[in-house]
Formats: sequence, C-alpha cells, structure tokens
Amino acid sequence: MKARRRGRRWGRWLLLAPLALVLFSVLQVLALRFIDPPVSMVMVEHRLQAWARGDSGFRLRQEWRDFDRIAPALPLAVIAAEDQNFAIHHGFDLEAIERAREERARGGRLRGASTISQQTAKNVFLWSGRSWVRKGLEAWYTVLMELLWPKQRILEMYVNVAEFGDGVYGAQAAARTFFGKDADALSNAEAARLAAVLPSPRRYSAASPGPYVQRRTGQIQRQMRQIGGEAYLQQLTP
Repeated sequence: MKARRRGRRWGRWLLLAPLALVLFSVLQVLALRFIDPPVSMVMVEHRLQAWARGDSGFRLRQEWRDFDRIAPALPLAVIAAEDQNFAIHHGFDLEAIERAREERARGGRLRGASTISQQTAKNVFLWSGRSWVRKGLEAWYTVLMELLWPKQRILEMYVNVAEFGDGVYGAQAAARTFFGKDADALSNAEAARLAAVLPSPRRYSAASPGPYVQRRTGQIQRQMRQIGGEAYLQQLTP
C-alpha cells in the first residue's frame, strides 16, 4: 500500500515538473518584456569560463541602452547582416533554412540560418553549444518571445546583449570601446563594422578590421540601403 501511494506521488511529480518548467519559462519571458536584464546567460557563461581558466584580466563590459538611445544605424545594420526577413517572420526564417540546407547538400560551406530572435533566445536564456536539448529550448524560447514581445523589444534586447568583442557586450560598450563615443552617435559605417564582426567577434576585430571585415562592412552598408534604410525599422514599432 505504501509503495502504491509512493508511486502515485512520484507520478504526480513527473506530471507537474514539466508544467512547472513551462510556467517558469513563460513568466521569465513575460517579465523580460518590461525588465532590462543586468546580464545574459552567455555573459555569465563567459565569465565562468574566464574564471575556470584563471584569466584574471577578463572583464565584462556592458551597459544597457534603450532602443531610442541607440543610433538607428546599428539595429538596421544587424538586420541587414544577419536577418533581413526579421520584420516578417515569426521567429524562424524557413527560406533561409532551406537555402542553407541546399547549399550544404551541394557541398558548400555550412552556413547558419538562425534569426535574430533565435540568437536573442540563446544569448539571454541559454548556454552555448549544439546539443539537441539546447536547440529545442532555443526554439521554445524563440516562440515565447515572438508571442510575448513586440519585434522592437527583441531587437532592442539583441543589440544590448550581442557580443562585439572579447568581453564587450551590447551597443553602448561596443561604441565606447571601439569608437570612443556613445551608441546614439554611431555612424552608418561604424554600425556596419560592428555588425560585420558578429559571426565571430573573438576572431574578427572592429578596432583593427582586416580585409574580411572591411569588405563585409561595405556589403552591409549596401544591404542597409537595399532593405529600405531606416524606414525598415518603422515596421517594428509596437
């Protein structure tokens, strides 16, 4: 009899645990629609990695800036560089995924198809890696963000937590570190250069751009004009 009661109790816990995790994640995402996080999970992860390897010189640089205190050129540049369908997709760019799959099937290089929404979900809520568990959670948080946040909030979050250099996170820290100015004073060229290093901010440098970053910066500036310039951002206004 006791074993049966214990079994029923464990059964209830097994049923309630997933529901509790779902509720927690919903409340977590809903809260961050209105609250600016002081750090992201990726920042915490990188801080712990530096501590584990004994890197006492590692320093996190990040300062939150509201969307209207960031030069429009920067959110436009990251859209042009990373996710030109950001305004119209619902978190997943199926066309980009299919293009990446076809290119890979032809023997081309492996290219990412993650949207800004997916990258924001990963940076804010999760850890680095390629496991199926993490990818599944990334998809779940992406869906929640798209349901509970306006597009502008997703973009605001992204440009405040994205890594632009080793230990340099967000628009304000990047603008101060690499250009000696505030985020609202960034020029189109400077914003495009920051966006150019996003695929690998520890490999490429916004401070001393090599040939790839210089070439990519020019491409992003052209793409910024092609998608409509600052008028594109008006689609995101809640």
